[in-house]
Amino acid sequence: MRPAAKTKFPNSLLARYLFIILLALCMWPLVFPAGSLIFYMQSQLFFPKELNIYESRNLEHVWHQEAKKLDQAAETAVDAKLRALKEQYPRASMFWVDASGRLRLKLGETVTIPQQWTMADSMQFMKSSYGGDPFTVVAFIGQDPKQGFMVLQIPRKMMRNETIYLSNERFLTGFIFSVFSFFLFTSWLFFARIRKRLLRFQIAMTETDESGIPQPVAVKRVDEIGQLGLAFNHMIDQLNSARRREQEEEALRKQLIANLSHDLRTPLTTIRGHAYSLRKEALTPKGKQSLDLIETKVDNVAQLIENLMSYTLLSAGKYPLRIARTDVLRLCRTSVASWYPVFEKEGFDVDIRLPEDVLYWDVDPQWVTRMLDNLFQNIVRHADSGKYVCVRTEKRHGTEALVIADKGPGISAESDNKGAGIGLSIVALMAKEMNLKQDIVSSRGGTAIYVYPKI
Repeated sequence: MRPAAKTKFPNSLLARYLFIILLALCMWPLVFPAGSLIFYMQSQLFFPKELNIYESRNLEHVWHQEAKKLDQAAETAVDAKLRALKEQYPRASMFWVDASGRLRLKLGETVTIPQQWTMADSMQFMKSSYGGDPFTVVAFIGQDPKQGFMVLQIPRKMMRNETIYLSNERFLTGFIFSVFSFFLFTSWLFFARIRKRLLRFQIAMTETDESGIPQPVAVKRVDEIGQLGLAFNHMIDQLNSARRREQEEEALRKQLIANLSHDLRTPLTTIRGHAYSLRKEALTPKGKQSLDLIETKVDNVAQLIENLMSYTLLSAGKYPLRIARTDVLRLCRTSVASWYPVFEKEGFDVDIRLPEDVLYWDVDPQWVTRMLDNLFQNIVRHADSGKYVCVRTEKRHGTEALVIADKGPGISAESDNKGAGIGLSIVALMAKEMNLKQDIVSSRGGTAIYVYPKI
């Protein structure tokens, strides 16, 4: 077998899958920075810049710094600072309460607040505002509770950290999941294509033509599966070549058998004619015995030639077959009657146990007669030591079977008269063509051949 071509590295399935793994390993460390960059660009492009100032940490820092700067400031200065901060944060609401607990200035829309504050009001306001909506920042003026406090409020839906940063975790999770899903889909697609190619290859291996040989597969990629396809195609080429050689040898064999059969019949006829002439001459007992042996061997050779011709025609499908509704018991009685003188001459005990009723099979009568002749002839030649032949019917596998039995040494026993088994081969071929089943049960005590229709 010719060696397959070496797989090039770029076309290797292993190389392609390793490339996918290497690409994933290289890109995975870049997923988090890329996600952050995309998120930053998204926030800059799709959200107003004014929302940047409404970030919780930025608001808290600015508000406390401004309150610290107002240490010991006059009331008018505090009012002016709040108005300036209101212009800087137009979306925010703000107010301040002096040291006596009196509400001095309120800018923007705020929740309902008292005009005069007590310690309890302050505590309740801070408690209810913590973590609630609106977002609230309380800072003591000058970082001294005795100077009063100033409050900033803004609805959370207007804040940058709520409108943008709230989706940060979801966005990064979705982005990472998308990248992971992409590599998972790529791996699945890689193996799905391999599976699809293997299934096509499996179908090509199981589907055969009339000769029983699969058709070659198309190889588009010279990877591992492609190499397998090339080897498979090479095997098919070898099978086709072997099949062609077998057919040619079979044709030559059949032609040789036909030629030999034709060429041997003429000398056999001549030998048989001279043997007949010798019988008219005065011969010694030993000479007559030799003449009988010559005639027997001539008949055996003639029968062998006939079997060879029949086997050749059967193998080629040229032996005429005419199926008809036939009473095989009547046919069997006729055949046994024609062979009875032979059995009697050889000293056989003939045991006929056929029922009186009829048994119809769809067979060719001449083929069945030929099968019986071959079986009886086989018994005379190879089972003469048992001096027994039995023809009977018997139930086998739920149907009536015809049984031809003897008490010879068995088919596997060694014998000087053992031939090539062409007679039994002809019986097997004829039984198969007529949809009959043939079972052979053989032992040292004899052989029984069962013939019955297939169910």
